[in-house]
Amino acid sequence: MRLTKQTSHAIRILIHCAHARGKLVKVADIAESLGLTQQNVFKIVHILTRAKFLKAVRGRHGGVRLAQDPSAIRIGDVVRATEVTHVAIEGEVPTKGRGKGKEQPISRVLDNALEAFISVLDQHTLADMAGTPPLRDEDETPEVQVRERKRAARPHSAVEAVAGKVLR
Repeated sequence: MRLTKQTSHAIRILIHCAHARGKLVKVADIAESLGLTQQNVFKIVHILTRAKFLKAVRGRHGGVRLAQDPSAIRIGDVVRATEVTHVAIEGEVPTKGRGKGKEQPISRVLDNALEAFISVLDQHTLADMAGTPPLRDEDETPEVQVRERKRAARPHSAVEAVAGKVLR
């Protein structure tokens, strides 16, 4: 079985986002880092967003981030979202319906082999491929980053408040 470049790129984009640990990543940065065109990355990001692997934020300060923890994203699911998972045999007359017994024997055997291949991929997660541990609640997700910045900006005591006014 040979996967398409699109699937390879999709997995690499997801790994790139997993390494960002919840921070927004610009498509231009992904394209440059992976040696892809921005147009190609946008196309794949659209597919991954529709499949709910990525969350896209529009606008000047936008970007993409993982929509799920890397340990929750199965590689088999990524392949299903980016590949055709039914084998079509050239010259085979298509039958109506896809119930058991209606397919040609060749298609049935190859479809079973394809499903076995993908089921092996289901045993592996994005965290396995990216080499990242699962996110914990206290890891730096965007919400935690904002909360930490606000906390750092506030004085912790009356002495610090007075010292801050004197130093300014």
